[in-house]
Amino acid sequence: MTRGPIRTLIADDDAEVRSVLIDIIERADSLVLVGVVEDAQQAIELASRQQPDVALLDVKMPGGGPRAAREIRASSPKTAIIALSAHEDARSVQEMLAAGAYNYLTKGTSPQELVEAICSSVDGEVRLSSRAASFVVGELASRLEREREVDEQRFAWDEQIHRILETGGVECVFQPIVALETGEPVGFEALARFDAEPVRSPGAWFAEATALGYALELEIAAVETAISCIDRLPSDAFMTLNVSPASIMSPRLTETIGRAPLDRIIVEVTEHALITDYPKLRSAIAALRRGGARLAVDDVGAGHASLRHILQLDPDLIKLDVSLTREIQTQRTQRAMASALVTFAGEVGASVIAVGIETEAELAVIRELGVPLGQGYYFGRPDSAEVLWRSNGLGSVVGRT
Repeated sequence: MTRGPIRTLIADDDAEVRSVLIDIIERADSLVLVGVVEDAQQAIELASRQQPDVALLDVKMPGGGPRAAREIRASSPKTAIIALSAHEDARSVQEMLAAGAYNYLTKGTSPQELVEAICSSVDGEVRLSSRAASFVVGELASRLEREREVDEQRFAWDEQIHRILETGGVECVFQPIVALETGEPVGFEALARFDAEPVRSPGAWFAEATALGYALELEIAAVETAISCIDRLPSDAFMTLNVSPASIMSPRLTETIGRAPLDRIIVEVTEHALITDYPKLRSAIAALRRGGARLAVDDVGAGHASLRHILQLDPDLIKLDVSLTREIQTQRTQRAMASALVTFAGEVGASVIAVGIETEAELAVIRELGVPLGQGYYFGRPDSAEVLWRSNGLGSVVGRT
């Protein structure tokens, strides 16, 4: 099949370079010039109108070669892009290739090499200068090394999580939840801790377990550890458990929770938890509620998701996020939002817990707003059930840290 002259566009802000490129193209029988421009915007507009076979783009022209390459590829998909640069550097090479350039050549390339590159690009061949090719090879090697390191890290995490699950490496501490009117502890939030190396936050362990597909197993282990301690807490105190929506919908987890006295269990769903199936989650929660368990929505006020959780799940308790309670005595907007949520909770028959209380001033405002329950370092830090019993006698903890 006979192919006509290759329609070529030039985009370069250097007048001398443009003159040289024009001369090369006009001398080549296999090429025809369709236009010459000086910046990225002009190149994009001309390519959209002319639909050239090849666009020679200066990497550093005004508006940027990468932007021109991306938008030309979008408006003229059949146009092959050749990047031209006076000085090759790794970042420019990577940006232009990522933007869709077929070839990357220096402006010192000989006329014969340039014509050959234009012709080969129409046939889909990639031609890079030796230096550009070395950048690509180097980047590929670096990427493979990063992927190897990630795989090794994931393998290490996998082994560590398996070890935790097999050896019972999940521990639990408990933070008091007090009645603000009396200062007496009425409940305790169970918080997982991990006796494993490396030392990481509980959130990091759960996030990695989720990434590796062990979220349910790790949550079950944490719940089992927590409910095994419930008899060490006062018989009239409730225990709150942080559980992901996906795990709540698992019969394995609900069966585990069911081994505890459900009238003392409050299941917490966080604002940050993604819920994809509210009807299924409501059904799982209803089964726990029939046994006496209650539901709390955590982190209320941190974002819009918690409000949707409240409307969809009808919780028994609403936990005000620390972003509302922290320095509430000096922040009018926080106080107004907290007050509105307290009023809302009263309308729907839910109770309110303010978390993150650390000072007498914060406590005074929270009490004034009519919040019945509080949690935070002002009342006590998370600790083992045994330590809480010894240090507080499980009596009044207001003002103790």
